Amino acid sequence: MADEALSRRLVAVLSVDAVDYSRLMQQDDAQTVQTLKKCREIISRVVQDHAGRVVDSPGDNLLAEFSSVVDAVKSALAMQMALEKFNATAPETEQM
Repeated sequence: MADEALSRRLVAVLSVDAVDYSRLMQQDDAQTVQTLKKCREIISRVVQDHAGRVVDSPGDNLLAEFSSVVDAVKSALAMQMALEKFNATAPETEQM
């Protein structure tokens, strides 16, 4: 182990979790999966626009990394605004 070269890098990690996912799945699982897919597309686009990279997206979560904390925070704010706009056009029962 001592002979192995260590590679380190600093990154800002952003974790996203869908609110009310379980409730929505109980109400209408097919619609919830479609809504989640649309939200992930929005989030992925925002992450890329802010020089980030989606690392994983298990269940109703999404994990992204950024080389800059500032880019991560700007991305999070832009996500909130984009998802608020998306939810404004969706029925209340489908908002995520």
